[in-house]
Amino acid sequence: MRLGDVDVARIGMGTNRLTHTPEHVEFIRGAVEAGVQMIDTAHLYTGTQSEKTIGEAVGGAPPGVVVATKGGFVAGEGRPEVLRAQIEESLRNLRAEAITLYFLHRVHPDTPLEVSLGAIREYVEQSKILYVGVSEFDIDQIEHARKVVPIHAVQNRYNLAERKWDAVVDYCEREGIVFVPFFPLRAGHSSTVDGIARAHHATPTQVMLAWLLQRSPAMLPIPGTLSLEHLKENLAAQKLELTKSEYDRLV
Repeated sequence: MRLGDVDVARIGMGTNRLTHTPEHVEFIRGAVEAGVQMIDTAHLYTGTQSEKTIGEAVGGAPPGVVVATKGGFVAGEGRPEVLRAQIEESLRNLRAEAITLYFLHRVHPDTPLEVSLGAIREYVEQSKILYVGVSEFDIDQIEHARKVVPIHAVQNRYNLAERKWDAVVDYCEREGIVFVPFFPLRAGHSSTVDGIARAHHATPTQVMLAWLLQRSPAMLPIPGTLSLEHLKENLAAQKLELTKSEYDRLV
């Protein structure tokens, strides 16, 4: 799929449990070798250890790989001075001259959206951020954000069991925005999922990911893992095609 001017595989990887150890540095390198093209992290993940691990492993954004990070999660962190400090730290942690994709992590009632995104836009204008995303935004908030800076990705919680953002998925598809569901596997197993998995000689995880990919061409799930085996299993879901009947049974 297309993210801005970059082609990426439709299943990425979340890194909210990644710590700065030699084993995890090697894991990230192995993930890239296995075909991961979207690595998602955040300033707050494991106290910046996730970013530092990715920075040591791949040194910013290697060709063909999007490293996405986020800032401004808790109350008060939407202020421009806080976001600027977090962006600067993320650039250092990732050992990057520019962040390929940067998300505003949450909407902040104490700071107008145009003020928070205005600080991020400054880095776009300096070519230190290439593309901007938003997280846990509804359609009105996305449209508000797009008046401040172009929005290339939306990252909201979404999976088979949690469908609150169905309208946002459809909006992103219409508007050419990448929808990045986090916690894409939190739905858990069911007899239906398990039965479809057996029919395809696949795993329930692969079925849940395949359903997301067929739900919308805008979809780019980022299941988290610290296992290369599980990572390869996740990536293989891109080759699994559900029948219409199977898809409808899961809806």
